[in-house]
Amino acid sequence: MSKNRLIYLPLGGAGEIGMNCYVYGYGPVDKERLIVVDLGVTFPDMDTTPGVDLILPDISWLEARKDRIEAIFITHAHEDHIGALGHLWPKLKSKIYARRFTATIGRLKFDEFGHPADAITVVAPRPETVEAGPFKVQFIPVAHSVPESSGLVIDTPAGRIVHSGDFKLDRSPVVGEPWNDEMFRDIAAERPVKALMCDSTNVFSTHQGRSEATLGEPLRDLIMRSRGMVVATTFASNVARLKTLAEAARAAERSVCLLGRAMRRMVAAAQESGVLKDFPPIVSPEQALEVPRGNLMLIVTGSQGERRAASAQLARGKYLGLEMKEGDLFLFSSKTIPGNERGVIKIMNAFSEMGVDVQDDAGGLYHVSGHANRPDLEAVHTLLKPSFLIPMHGEHRHLREHARIGLSKGIGAEVVTNGMMIDLSGNSIDVCEYIETGRTYLDGSVLIGAMDGVVRDRIRMGLNGHALATLILDESDDVMGDAWVELMGLPERGKTGAVLAETLEAELGDYLGRAGTKVLADDDKLEEAIRRIVRQVAMEEIGKKPEVTVVVSRLQEG
Repeated sequence: MSKNRLIYLPLGGAGEIGMNCYVYGYGPVDKERLIVVDLGVTFPDMDTTPGVDLILPDISWLEARKDRIEAIFITHAHEDHIGALGHLWPKLKSKIYARRFTATIGRLKFDEFGHPADAITVVAPRPETVEAGPFKVQFIPVAHSVPESSGLVIDTPAGRIVHSGDFKLDRSPVVGEPWNDEMFRDIAAERPVKALMCDSTNVFSTHQGRSEATLGEPLRDLIMRSRGMVVATTFASNVARLKTLAEAARAAERSVCLLGRAMRRMVAAAQESGVLKDFPPIVSPEQALEVPRGNLMLIVTGSQGERRAASAQLARGKYLGLEMKEGDLFLFSSKTIPGNERGVIKIMNAFSEMGVDVQDDAGGLYHVSGHANRPDLEAVHTLLKPSFLIPMHGEHRHLREHARIGLSKGIGAEVVTNGMMIDLSGNSIDVCEYIETGRTYLDGSVLIGAMDGVVRDRIRMGLNGHALATLILDESDDVMGDAWVELMGLPERGKTGAVLAETLEAELGDYLGRAGTKVLADDDKLEEAIRRIVRQVAMEEIGKKPEVTVVVSRLQEG
């Protein structure tokens, strides 16, 4: 009989912040029954993934073993944990478990794709237990920047695992459940925790984290001091912040208007699922147009500089009839995610040119993180007393620093990145296999592989332009007329001052006039020669080698 093992395999989120996807397995080698925790996305940028809409984990390994998947568990409703669910679920077709608010967001996504809503099952928090093959799973309420966030207690025959999810030690989070030390003590007292898979995002922040409740007064003071219209942006999913901002606006006797589909959807979902109560009344964009500027506050999407969000639209001019003017205030009640700085600064400068006062988070005065800082992480280590610490949800430097902290406190720790499968069955962390992992791109409405070459070719064309060379030959393999060249994304004239397309056509004409019959009769050789000439001449004329498409048409007899 094969020996059973307990495995952990991150397919996304370990070595990066975003695109979370983790796999646990228990059973004989290569026959383990599996559960999946989270199916998230990360976001593209114009430098490395131009034109791409979303980036998803490559789940080829999982798809090949979908008959062994017992269940999918979603810890919370942030896009980097739930955003790929609608796109990837058809490849897995497994039952999904989530808390009520998360399930509400998941069902909205499923509705867009036409997936069955009953594939998502709502689960109450611990002590309710989901049995999934050899796993018994409980949702642990934790505080975070989206309602009903949860960690997971995963009980297996080989020991208890705690998967922290994203969390912070906030005992007064405004919306959602507060952090509860006692619950975590109970978890460790019931059964020793073999492994803690733990959020590492803020491991370099050495001060204790602050509560969402600390923002109310500073925000009220800021809004009351403002004379023109106030516009604030934050993450649409941060329902607690939306409530804090709206209450601050009402205290300053301002009407509140929500702009942005994602924001309105989050508030509606939070109210529908019962986690958001007593949200101040809001006015529609049409009603907002009738409110004096000094009595109006807009809460808008686009805190990360997204070009189609409400913030960017206002920065470019009017949005739904509303516009920013000199003396207005625009507040970023958020932290810029690394990589998004360029888009955010562009919006800030656009508002500045309008005479709008732009206020950032002021070093934390108007924003608090949803992730645990280093002292809070250490407090959780102490509460759970795990045998092993496996850092997750962080770039490599975050994981390494978190592991170092665990080791310094006598906890066994290992840096486990995407594609590393570890065996937790014994008294050590053993790497047992490396899985090829990657990314899948949502490009328009189609999923493509990161290595398929589509985006690579797009980048090459973006950097070097494109040339289309067309040639017609008769049935005797003689060239008919001249080859012609069409250019895109290239200068009209080269350094000699001549028209570039005409220069290329002349060079191709010279070559074709002396080309032998063997070359003219062989499409592959002919295309390669034309491609080489176009690239060489373009390099001489403009210093770039464009991407070249060659079309050879042959007339047939009869």
